[in-house]
Amino acid sequence: MGHLGRLLLLLTPLSWCHIWGVSGAAVRSPFACHQQLEFRCSDGSCIPRPSVCDGHADCEDGSDEHRCGHFLCKKDKFACRSSRRCIAPHLRCNGVDDCGDWSDEASCQNCTAPDSSFFCGPADICLPRNQLCDGRSDCRDGRDEARQLCGLSRPRPQTSRACTPSEFQCGDGQCIRQSWRCDLSPDCSDGSDEDNCDQNECQVNNGGCSHRCVDQPLGFHCDCPNHMKLVGDSHCEEVDACLESDVCDQLCVHTNGSLSCDCNKDYQMNPTTRECKAKGDGAQLVFASSKGIRWISITGSEYREPAPHLSGPGPVAALASNRTLYWARQGQGSVYRVSVDGKTADSVLVLKFQGSASGLAVDWIHQLLYWTSMESGSVNVGLLDGSAQRLLITGLDKPSAVAVDPLQGLLFWTQCGSSPKIERAGLDGRDRMALVISSLRQPVAISLDMPRQLLYWVDQGMRSISRVNLEGRHRKTVVESNGYLDRPVGLAVFEGFVYWSEEVTRSICRASKHNGGNLQVLLSNVTSPGGVVVIQPVLQPKGPSECGHPGTVCEHRCVVDLLTERLEFSCTPSDATFDGILSLIMVLCVLLVGLALWWWREEFRPSTSLTEQSISLKESQDPLLIQGLHVGLNTRLVNIREETLLKLDLDSE
Repeated sequence: MGHLGRLLLLLTPLSWCHIWGVSGAAVRSPFACHQQLEFRCSDGSCIPRPSVCDGHADCEDGSDEHRCGHFLCKKDKFACRSSRRCIAPHLRCNGVDDCGDWSDEASCQNCTAPDSSFFCGPADICLPRNQLCDGRSDCRDGRDEARQLCGLSRPRPQTSRACTPSEFQCGDGQCIRQSWRCDLSPDCSDGSDEDNCDQNECQVNNGGCSHRCVDQPLGFHCDCPNHMKLVGDSHCEEVDACLESDVCDQLCVHTNGSLSCDCNKDYQMNPTTRECKAKGDGAQLVFASSKGIRWISITGSEYREPAPHLSGPGPVAALASNRTLYWARQGQGSVYRVSVDGKTADSVLVLKFQGSASGLAVDWIHQLLYWTSMESGSVNVGLLDGSAQRLLITGLDKPSAVAVDPLQGLLFWTQCGSSPKIERAGLDGRDRMALVISSLRQPVAISLDMPRQLLYWVDQGMRSISRVNLEGRHRKTVVESNGYLDRPVGLAVFEGFVYWSEEVTRSICRASKHNGGNLQVLLSNVTSPGGVVVIQPVLQPKGPSECGHPGTVCEHRCVVDLLTERLEFSCTPSDATFDGILSLIMVLCVLLVGLALWWWREEFRPSTSLTEQSISLKESQDPLLIQGLHVGLNTRLVNIREETLLKLDLDSE
């Protein structure tokens, strides 16, 4: 046959084996892969389902990464599934949601940080320890809420309160969102949210919807009328065209379907960019770090170290009128004061208290300092000179930040405990109301955008920066996880930007306060950055105080008293007005004394003798006057004579 024939005989069986293998794989039944746990590649091979869309091609043809919608990361990075982020490999399976979608904790065969994480099992996630026994099943099989693990006596935060109309109460008392009911995924630990799903949920409390409830063959959904939008699955709120478009830095007017922007009187509009820029001196961004207090310009062009001796990543606040910074040492109950300009060489210890301060805020109108304390679970207040202090609000669950608007008479604070929330009250702590209670994990810092009357917060757990108006409406997430929000710490808002410090990347960053665009890293390689604050006089404008309580406006001056049973605010006249009133009172007193003396002299003056009257009469040369005096004298003599006769007559009787 020759060499060619022998070669053909050798290749023929091999070809048949290859064709049979390929055809066998092509006709392989899709049920050969486990539907729940495995993914079938285009070539018929099976891979673990958590490996799909993990940023790495596990199928030979790469079909597990098709239609994923994510971008590819470098080989030394892990690609998050849905958050479009690349993280370091050592962050996988550490019990922390570093991706923001838990994809870095999926399919972890073991947890690398057993002291701070909990292993949910194969093909599941590593769970942070603080999510164990919290009343919500986070593991697929519910093992994080197992009775053997949690015990019978451990309280569950969700069962300690009544469920709201927008929540469904599970059989064990746990509260979940109404929209999670009958979604083919058990969210209650006992699975009761998937029972009786053939009923019309809208017939019970309108499904928790604030307006329209629409029943569906499986479950239901809430709907809103025109000009309203759905918030939090169940609540409808009016659409604010200005905040919805979010294009104006400050003032916004919506007329006839069009928007026009303007700036407050302390700002001027850039004719090219239409941005509102503050008048006066340039602003500085001051931040704390383990190397001391430092500041940079808001564009990052300048850099200074005014207080290197104040070291530590604690919270900071400022009094813009005299460019004074207040800083709290982390883990210690002390607040220091230092000049940002470095005019004072040494810092001054202003306040000393039990525990430590997790947040600071300056009330520049009433000269007060507010701070939160996680140890005591309280919001506290003291005079800026440190002469007095007191507890203001107690019973809080890990309060982490505080902000104040004295012109509106409002105080704001956050809680990072088992039920995270953002609340507000009057400056005296009264009239509390919750602004944000849902979709929160760890709000660690807040800041006010006073020209727009908006409150911004940074959520360390959600890796985002969001805002809401001062009534708790028109919520919006403006900056989402972008590689520089892994562990944000401080937050400030100025002009058209939000500024924050970040521990993982050790950086100071800023981005648009409208949509998170134009991200800039102002400073990098910052060791343990802490709180941040922008110093510029326009951020603390002068104006009439709503003296401790919204709607209570002082015409002249507001006086603060910390020595009573609670913080008291009272209105008093201004110094000039008080001096005027005091002068008027003194004049009236002199007049009253003068009138009293005149009356006393007239009442007790001795009678004038006839001789004196006759002498005066002789001295007068006016005949009319003399005649009038004679008539008066004769009348007086007649009266005296009649009185004498009457007396004699009475004596004779």
